[in-house]
Amino acid sequence: MKLVKNENDKKNEEISDKEAQEAFIKILKWIGEDPSREGLLETPKRVMKAFKEYFKGYHEDPKAVLDKTFGDVEGYSDMVVQKNISVQSHCEHHMAPIIGIAHVAYIPNQRVVGLSKIARVVEVFSKRLQTQERLTVQIANTLMDSLDAKGVAVTIDSTHQCMTMRGIKKEQATTVTNFYLGQFKDDLSYQNRYLRFIAK
Repeated sequence: MKLVKNENDKKNEEISDKEAQEAFIKILKWIGEDPSREGLLETPKRVMKAFKEYFKGYHEDPKAVLDKTFGDVEGYSDMVVQKNISVQSHCEHHMAPIIGIAHVAYIPNQRVVGLSKIARVVEVFSKRLQTQERLTVQIANTLMDSLDAKGVAVTIDSTHQCMTMRGIKKEQATTVTNFYLGQFKDDLSYQNRYLRFIAK
């Protein structure tokens, strides 16, 4: 499994699955467990496989998701809003889960993209170590650039388990981030309509 170090595709030295499992064995020992007991014998392998799923976004190109667009939309030029896209990510500070929803809107510039592709872009960026602020911006910038959109709006509302399960332990706290580009940023009427749509 190769891990991408950053957005410039610089790669860390390749770490084998076996080395990753050995690292998890050490962590089990560090927390005070016995990795040789029956219930934990397969745990390092399971955790390694789970991490591959949690962080698969490092091996996917969100721009490639948006390669195929459609122009046969009878001149449709108003915003396209997709609400309640599930978000499962991990914070980069504690590697604790971030669980929430994303709302995404864009204003097409002659061409539209398949609806599933919007949710796919959210997923690709979510499956990386993140801050919610950066995740919001990455989704918006990728849609704006790849679709040559007239405007993009992204909202994420999520719970951070680094706040609910540790530290300050505020179980009911949620975090909301918004990012606007193009007409959503320049024209408050678009922004207000978008906010009304996602509030319903």
